Amino acid sequence: MSAADTPRLPVTFNRLAWSNLAAQSAEQIALAAAPIVAVLLLGVGEGQTGLLQTALTLPFILFAIPAGLLADRVSRRWVMAGSEALRAVALAGILLLIWLGLMTLPLLSLLGFVAVCGTVAYSVAAPALVPSLVTSEQLPAANARIELARTIAFASGPALGGVLVGWVGAAPAFGFAAALSVIAVVLLSGIYEPARAPAPRRHPLQEIKEGATFVLHHPLLRPVFITQFIFNTASFLLLAVFVPYAVRHLGLSATGVGVTLGMYGVGMVVGALAATRVMKRLAFGTVIGLGPVTGFVAAAVMALTTIVPTPLLAGLSFFLLGAGPILWVISTTTLRQSVTPPSLLGRVSAINIMSYGARPLGSALGAIVGGLYGAEACLYLAAAIFAAQALVILLSPAVSLARQPDMVGEPAGC
Repeated sequence: MSAADTPRLPVTFNRLAWSNLAAQSAEQIALAAAPIVAVLLLGVGEGQTGLLQTALTLPFILFAIPAGLLADRVSRRWVMAGSEALRAVALAGILLLIWLGLMTLPLLSLLGFVAVCGTVAYSVAAPALVPSLVTSEQLPAANARIELARTIAFASGPALGGVLVGWVGAAPAFGFAAALSVIAVVLLSGIYEPARAPAPRRHPLQEIKEGATFVLHHPLLRPVFITQFIFNTASFLLLAVFVPYAVRHLGLSATGVGVTLGMYGVGMVVGALAATRVMKRLAFGTVIGLGPVTGFVAAAVMALTTIVPTPLLAGLSFFLLGAGPILWVISTTTLRQSVTPPSLLGRVSAINIMSYGARPLGSALGAIVGGLYGAEACLYLAAAIFAAQALVILLSPAVSLARQPDMVGEPAGC
């Protein structure tokens, strides 16, 4: 793509993008280091690490909506800076407790929980802030830049967290993550956020209902939310059984499993890099449909390994599972930002984050079906669920959009 084809993004947005990279990297390093610390330093078993993982995922369900409400009431930049500072303090607390030899599993879970609360607030406020920093034409490129940063952190953070713990110890790994969070806060402090008209104060439940009603009654956003909820269920069903399936059925070693799973991150990076070009070449609705359809193809390829047991197919499956859905995230985020009134963006973003609540549902489904009928049955079920989410979006008006919708303003009377 030529430079003329790429919208030049404002300096203030670029600070947000670098802040996002630092924040996402801090999150991924800490998420990777926490279970390693639990096992190697505290000597806990699988059941207790499962409880730790629960503590690290609960904030997405518990605090997404309150974070969205806050992001619509006050400065989104300050919500992000405050939440990142909260994460820095929590990570520094873990660092201090490890150095003092006072770390326990309950304290690790508590401070990890607090750190992820910061993640949730940052993740909800960021998409709501972006439209105030760029023009409508720049939105796809801006969202691609944000997702590229998240993807790089997602692909490299866990490995970096493991390496840091192995080379320099657990405490410095958390110290490095805390330093990245501080950098994210400093970068955010230099962002100019246009002032918004103060929102009328109403009962919080009324405001939450307003955001949920907007999503669930919008002809474009409703099928997007349903598709995303089903996608999260199917993807975590697949992930729940892949490792034992890969070892037993595909004959992969631990290294082979890691390389195969790593293809997911490779796919995400490739998809994020290609996103702006793809969105220039294809109709907007076609790009929205690509993610769910690619997800189904990926699941079908994985199911095919039950007949042709080769790790090459498994690697291709994870590559597709990363590349296609990243286009979905970028295109649907752009759609959400375009059709949502600015005063509702925080709450609508939070409703989107709530679709992550399907992830433990998918994992539980994998445990039940895998335990009763085996991993192969889980792969077939995952393919069927992926087919359902593709069908939902293909039957929706979203895939008929020829171009990105014009950005809406506030409704009359607001």
